[in-house]
Amino acid sequence: MRIGRSTFQLDHLPSIAGFAAVAGKKEGEGPFGNKFDMIFQDGLFGEKTFEKAESKMQKEAATLAIQKSGLTPDQIQLVFAGDLLNQCVGSNYGIRDLKIPFVGLYGACSTMAESLALASLSVDTNLVDHALAVTSSHFCSAERQFRYPLEYGGQRPPTAQWTATASGAVIVGKSDKPPYAKHVCIGKIVDLEVTDINNMGAAMAPAAADTIKRYLEDTKTTPEQYDLIVTGDLGQVGSTLLVQLLQLDKIDISQRHKDCGLLLYDQKTQDVHAGGSGCGCSAAVLCSHFLKELQLGRLQDILFVATGALMSTVTNQQGESIPGIAHLVHLSSHKGKERE
Repeated sequence: MRIGRSTFQLDHLPSIAGFAAVAGKKEGEGPFGNKFDMIFQDGLFGEKTFEKAESKMQKEAATLAIQKSGLTPDQIQLVFAGDLLNQCVGSNYGIRDLKIPFVGLYGACSTMAESLALASLSVDTNLVDHALAVTSSHFCSAERQFRYPLEYGGQRPPTAQWTATASGAVIVGKSDKPPYAKHVCIGKIVDLEVTDINNMGAAMAPAAADTIKRYLEDTKTTPEQYDLIVTGDLGQVGSTLLVQLLQLDKIDISQRHKDCGLLLYDQKTQDVHAGGSGCGCSAAVLCSHFLKELQLGRLQDILFVATGALMSTVTNQQGESIPGIAHLVHLSSHKGKERE
């Protein structure tokens, strides 16, 4: 059922039947290192190129999630997948051997919430019984596509974020086991004319504020009714701006807000400047930590709000601004309307 203009209430409560997170060496050295299903110590993952390495990483995450759900690839009827590379080649080549009907997505760093939202809607409306949502990013493949050759070694400003080498995958299906997807809010493109390619947080924060505000208005809820409002990946700059922007509308999320870009790495010991970013950042944090907490009942209700900067190298070189977008999924450990 649609509530408001862009929020959907999922009446049949699709379940997260399986999930997995795969990460690189730097991510494995961070706070969630012992929670990942697999950590690659070599940035090439035994492949010849970083692009092939990213595809392998995404395939591993998807395969592990399917195995943990107790299903086989033949039982997955639809996959929603995306990454940061041109024509989504990380996903195209990563998923091809699984032979699952495929929908390629590009929402930049918002792709995990976008794919999870679409998978949940597909199951809730009985289009499919099981759907796979998976995203990935790789520091080396993304940096040399969007910024400079890796050999360039340019100095990064304090507002820059570190593209995560990671992948997360989720199987959405019909089950009585938590976590459940309760609501989906599809984001709008929001553009406040930010042009600095090294300040993604400032470009994405307005979109996150817009989506969160509209969701709360549509559902007639308040931040206090959720354990956490989890964004990804605003980093330090974007997280500060998000709280300030919502306060202008008299919405205070300061006591509920966590950002995946600030959680994936140890800000004190790992040099990631303003935090982590990339399609794989929020996906890996969601699939290694938050879904487990919901599954165990240690968290009851969270809003997962992944954010993306919708630019390309061409538009940036042409002086275009950087539009942002944020999609939201309400995830819960219980079926009832009231928190336990």
